[in-house]
Amino acid sequence: MLSHRAIWDAIDSLAARHGFTPSGLAKLAGLDPTAFNKSKRVSRDGRERWPSTESIAKLLEATNETFDAFLSSGGAFLQGGLSEPSGARFPLLGLAQAGAGGFFDAAGFPSGEGWDEVRLPSPGENGIYALEVTGDSMMPLYRDGDRIVVSPTEQVRRGDRVVVKTRDGEVMAKILARQTANMVELHSLNPAHKPRLIEMKNVEWIARIIWASQ
Repeated sequence: MLSHRAIWDAIDSLAARHGFTPSGLAKLAGLDPTAFNKSKRVSRDGRERWPSTESIAKLLEATNETFDAFLSSGGAFLQGGLSEPSGARFPLLGLAQAGAGGFFDAAGFPSGEGWDEVRLPSPGENGIYALEVTGDSMMPLYRDGDRIVVSPTEQVRRGDRVVVKTRDGEVMAKILARQTANMVELHSLNPAHKPRLIEMKNVEWIARIIWASQ
């Protein structure tokens, strides 16, 4: 089912992907600039406020996005309602640890010792693993301590949330803004973190984030 937090995270993600603040995105869609402000998401008496279907339709029209793409950007599989773990066990590693040698093979699959385990919903694919987020570069979509499930076999496209490992051992969760044969451009949701341009020869692997526990 749809959660209040996930639907607002999807709007924040949509805004960031197109280079807008939530206010700027609202104006682009012809809505009141304050329509998506944080203060509008919960009423004074604590009740959750939801965006209207009409406002979401206007957002999608203004950004030329599909509804499926919007749903998948909310930090979890909104369509599937994966709020309770199924009991499947996956390798788990802290994002800060992931830059050290010996945890991945050349293709970005988990290898070696030192991995913990976590129970998470299973997308039915071998080779996936979980990383625990550290830092604030992906706020508000991913917060410190959230767990993200990563697939080394999924094809990555512009706008996807990805984990990137560089050849010097840096591991980061970002949004894939652009990728060419020579360069990859990575964005953060948090505006305090500037976009990163990395030469492909310095990238060890890029893996798509397919699920997040929040």
